[in-house]
Amino acid sequence: MRIAYVNTDAGVPPFGQKGCSVHVQEVIRGFLAKGHAVDLFTTVLGGQAPPGLEAVRVVQLPSVPKEDRALREQAALAANTQVRATLQREGPYSMVYERCALWSFAGMEYAQAAGVPGVLEVNAPLVDEQAAHRGLVDRPAAEQAALRTFSAARILAAVSEEVADYLERYPQARGRVRVVPNGVDVARFEPGLEPALPAPQGTFTVGFVGTLKPWHGLPVLADAFLELRKQVPNVRLLIVGDGPERSALEARLRAGGADPATILTGAVAPAQIPGLLASMNVAVAPYPQTSTFYFSPLKVYEYMAAGLPVVASRIGQLSGLIEDNVNGLLCSPGNAGELAQALARLNGEPALRLRLGQAARATVERDHTWSGVVTRLLDLAEPPDCGSPARPARQVREGRAQFD
Repeated sequence: MRIAYVNTDAGVPPFGQKGCSVHVQEVIRGFLAKGHAVDLFTTVLGGQAPPGLEAVRVVQLPSVPKEDRALREQAALAANTQVRATLQREGPYSMVYERCALWSFAGMEYAQAAGVPGVLEVNAPLVDEQAAHRGLVDRPAAEQAALRTFSAARILAAVSEEVADYLERYPQARGRVRVVPNGVDVARFEPGLEPALPAPQGTFTVGFVGTLKPWHGLPVLADAFLELRKQVPNVRLLIVGDGPERSALEARLRAGGADPATILTGAVAPAQIPGLLASMNVAVAPYPQTSTFYFSPLKVYEYMAAGLPVVASRIGQLSGLIEDNVNGLLCSPGNAGELAQALARLNGEPALRLRLGQAARATVERDHTWSGVVTRLLDLAEPPDCGSPARPARQVREGRAQFD
């Protein structure tokens, strides 16, 4: 099968180092592993092709100029004409797979007109997110673009139940929404890897991986670590990633006297992540309380694949992925005291760490590999049985639960 993968989001460099970049790379690898050819249509690349993606043919799409926000929005909207013309020129394709982007509808409308499956991967309520965190001048136009792509897609693959709920608010999307959570390549995290940053003997290392953004609960992590240090002297905090919250995080840790016990690596390539996870004793996902938690955190799947005991907030998809005391520990979102208590418990109970880590790896090996994710996506792309009625919403939800 010849697949067009469309990415028009300038903040998602397919060959870059971000979590979203890993998502793009792994889905494309999955398509290739199943014998399909992939053409990548993208406005940005982010570097050279990572291992395994050298055979992907890249078609450069026009980039949006960095200027006045209103002009950028108009340019992004107008780019749909060229994106569709490019797909028509480079086609035909057997399937179009698009990572949903603000302003973009050309990929799904091209697929619909060509009579081939169009699968729209939706990772977030983008219009709401843009308005809340970055600014949106022409919201009605953004909503209209979203409606066009939702209407044209054969399948809308939401990464979480929360994203699915958002999509089902739109009559144009109902009946075609399916939940396909993120996954992990467990082969990257084989047991026994050498630590990239080994700790002194007897030191307990608490780790975090991810972009340092406000919604990742970094103040909670800092406060919990400072509290943990009062109970456990030989502890280390290893933070892998970079972002706009780094300065505030460093200041908070410095004020608490935790500078000597903290390592911040900055942004690293995905290939470095396994060795850094092997340098940790426990990994955390300390999300704060929010009414709009819609993530399917890649970091947690990677923690689990690495066989680490995970301490995560009891929120959103994590409440189903992590079974408390079985394959990880859960604590109340935003509660630094509970997080510190859970970390202190894991420090004092090596056998518990081992049991939780082994169960975590078994969970992702069984239910959350990228190979399984791509198989699911390809199954969904099959043409629907026109003789069958549309599935009611309740049945769709049951289908999600089975997959999850």
